[in-house]
Amino acid sequence: MQPLLVCLQDDDGLAAAVETAIGARRVQLERRQFPDGETYIRFDTELRDRDVILFWTLDNPDRKALPLLFTAMAARDLGAASVGLVCPYLAYMRQDERFRSGEAVTSIHFAKLLSNHLDWLVTVDPHLHRHDSLSKIFDIPAIAVHAAPLIAEWIQHSVEWPLLIGPDEESLQWVAAVAKAAQAPFTVLRKTRHGDRKVDVQFPEVDRWRGYTPILVDDIISTGQTMIKTIQHLVEDGMQHPICIGVHGIFSDEAFHDIMKAGANKVVTTNTICHQSNAIDLCQLLSAAVKDVLSKS
Repeated sequence: MQPLLVCLQDDDGLAAAVETAIGARRVQLERRQFPDGETYIRFDTELRDRDVILFWTLDNPDRKALPLLFTAMAARDLGAASVGLVCPYLAYMRQDERFRSGEAVTSIHFAKLLSNHLDWLVTVDPHLHRHDSLSKIFDIPAIAVHAAPLIAEWIQHSVEWPLLIGPDEESLQWVAAVAKAAQAPFTVLRKTRHGDRKVDVQFPEVDRWRGYTPILVDDIISTGQTMIKTIQHLVEDGMQHPICIGVHGIFSDEAFHDIMKAGANKVVTTNTICHQSNAIDLCQLLSAAVKDVLSKS
């Protein structure tokens, strides 16, 4: 039977495109808050024996997670054959180790929470560092698709003489993959972090790369502090104004404005989170992964 798709977010176009690509039927969900802040959920369609796909990207996760869980639990309680989640941006992946005594390892805790109420998950480039794959922390099929080939394609079509720059040593493998696909050179920054919002960066071998267009590539742009410091450093050293590319454009506070003000030529993101910088469409990438997981369920 035709799968049912429930879009919990204001439809930014990506959900509708995925719905069409996989041949799903949209189901309306009544969702509102009571005056005391509690969430009300109601499906207006019969779900029994149907595959239900929830679509919601998890920026601002503390606000979104509980309604998501209630929706998944309600679908199961109403007899859905399966309940999966298409989550272009998956939150709570950064805290993957107990760095200080007493800390919660929230990547593991959040994965367990989702695993308890979903049958499968599809996401884009989760922030994995100490975990080799999502299967290390999820108890359900959890598929991560990768935007690197599409980012490389955008670079090839949009930039002459690109130089890809990763934010730190941890990004080496990811930036190298994008650079290889784009047939472009790359380097990584030497970064020292002094807190959530204070970062020092060093850009090696500046003279070697004059004449290239610097492209700062990262999986997540949140506060943008690393990019801002790097932009300032590059401009001061006489390099071209860089292009900043991120898979997930969170843009905390005034980060987008601050990045542009620092001297970025352009900021480009994929459409995992709806933003004016979206220039790389992930519909086909997500749709193929959803079709694959549905065929195996």
